[in-house]
Amino acid sequence: MSGLSDKVKSAVNKVKGETKDQVGNAKNDPHLQAEGKVDKLKGNLQDGISKLKNDR
Repeated sequence: MSGLSDKVKSAVNKVKGETKDQVGNAKNDPHLQAEGKVDKLKGNLQDGISKLKNDR
């Protein structure tokens, strides 16, 4: 996977996660909030992996 592709996927997951987290908070839906937190974590992990690949 290319560096740009990794960065895009990471950003998409972070935005998707933040959106789910905020909507879950507004709707008082802890399940949706948890999904959002997982998506944000996934995005952060993808970002870290991408940085490690680029540092090689």
